[in-house]
Amino acid sequence: MDFELTEELLAARDLARDFAEKEIAPNAAKDDKERTFRRDLVTKMGELGFYGSVIPESYGGNGLG
Repeated sequence: MDFELTEELLAARDLARDFAEKEIAPNAAKDDKERTFRRDLVTKMGELGFYGSVIPESYGGNGLG
């Protein structure tokens, strides 16, 4: 069995990491303290394709999972 990540999965991982570091982490403590729900982050995550990662391409996802 091969457990190595494909180039596509490595790119998705890096995208998610960069997004978390730049968009989520800077305000995470404040958002938690104020119990803020950041709809803008949810929208951006959708635009980046995070929600379609486990859905096959034939059904409109990006087929990563």
